[in-house]
Amino acid sequence: MEELKKTCLHSRHLALNAKMSPFAGFNMPIQYSSITQEHNSVRNSAGIFDVSHMGQIRVTGVDAGDFVNYIFTNDVVQIHNGKIVYGMMLYPNGGTLDDLLVYKEKDDSYLLVINAANIDKVLAWIISNKSDYNVNIENLSDYFGQVAIQGPNSVKVIEDVMGIEVDDLKYYSFKTVLFRENQIIISRTGYTGEDGFEIYGSEEIIKFIWDIFITSERIAPCGLGCRDTLRFEAGFPLYGHELSETITPIMAGLSMFIKFDKETFIGKEALIKEKKEGPAKKIVGIVLLEKSVPRAGYTVQIDGKDVGYVTTGYISISTGQAICMALVDPEASRPGTSVGIVIRNKILPAVVTKRGSWKKRTN
Repeated sequence: MEELKKTCLHSRHLALNAKMSPFAGFNMPIQYSSITQEHNSVRNSAGIFDVSHMGQIRVTGVDAGDFVNYIFTNDVVQIHNGKIVYGMMLYPNGGTLDDLLVYKEKDDSYLLVINAANIDKVLAWIISNKSDYNVNIENLSDYFGQVAIQGPNSVKVIEDVMGIEVDDLKYYSFKTVLFRENQIIISRTGYTGEDGFEIYGSEEIIKFIWDIFITSERIAPCGLGCRDTLRFEAGFPLYGHELSETITPIMAGLSMFIKFDKETFIGKEALIKEKKEGPAKKIVGIVLLEKSVPRAGYTVQIDGKDVGYVTTGYISISTGQAICMALVDPEASRPGTSVGIVIRNKILPAVVTKRGSWKKRTN
């Protein structure tokens, strides 16, 4: 069995008696106190997450913008330096290789932030599609440490603890600053549905940053357990659940992040065809009418016919509702449609609704 990787903050998690578990090949903290307590800290105050397992790949060179545009669904050429865009890398058939953020540092320099489980395959994919593009590809995943500070109090906490102004950043923008003589990147991004920031830097400076926040007692350490409940409430997809090699961004309802007016990108022809004909499946939100947990993989039915399956499900911590996201046939995707969720051999009544029970609070 392959040994689990450790982030630069691994010893800090053990010192805080975190409950650890394998995730994407890493030994990661799932919770410190409780998922509910940590979830509520982010919703009501602020929490700090170790996200150093995420991957970072920098693409530079005279063709960097055109190349990233070719392997990415969104448009990175038209945005200003210091801006960030979300989108997907696709296979030629439209299936999703990964969903990611692209940071535009300069016209000839882009930082791609990718999911931990996909680092190796994304790097190989990027290299294999380099072709005649004049670019350099650098995997920085082992250099960068990363923390996410999320919650309505995140601006004040960061400015008080680090002494760095961050409220000047707009949502999905970033800046590079010196902190304790170390260059760090601060972006106004996150995956919780709250205002928040992500900080990238060398492993040593990220250890220092983690320590000053934890010792300040102004912020709660949070694990991947509540990171999932938070992103789920906001309706954000998780790769391997609401996006995958067989789930296209159109199925996932992410067409706004596909720029069909670009000259070309990998998967464009397949998505044009899918958009014209209509997707075979759709990701929807579902609210159960009885309180029971709809786990991933549970069957969705209409009149005894299987029409899909749950991709993520919880009792929402913020609302108390039993909710889930599911991949269903088109006839089961209209909001208001009555469906059933098969839970322990019982069919529980439910209703299709819009995804995301929590309204995103961002600047």
